[in-house]
Amino acid sequence: QVQLVESGGGLVQAGGSLRLSCAASGRAFSTYAMGWFRQAPGKEREFVAAIRWSGGNTDYTDSVKGRFTISRDNAENTVYLQMNSLKPEDTAVYYCAMSPKGYSGSYYIHDYDYWGQGTQVTVSS
Repeated sequence: QVQLVESGGGLVQAGGSLRLSCAASGRAFSTYAMGWFRQAPGKEREFVAAIRWSGGNTDYTDSVKGRFTISRDNAENTVYLQMNSLKPEDTAVYYCAMSPKGYSGSYYIHDYDYWGQGTQVTVSS
């Protein structure tokens, strides 16, 4: 049974930073791609960032490029999302997810088999 547990969310002022963590258990973490998604109130869940199994390739949605960085530590079964220069429009529940497409990664929600419970990020103006 796979478990993904996010942490690190909170309330921050615009321009501030937060670092989200997602700890995984129950699967061969190092062979899976990992992704971060977010869902704001009244909106659909959207892709934020993804990282392939080796950590050598990353992808970002345009709105966070240059501000967010996804990384992973396969020895610790953990994926991170460093968020800098936060904006009020970044406010959402952030979810980490695991995809068997370890070599290619994916932007698509349906490619991810396992999801965490989410962590709230609120950016005040």
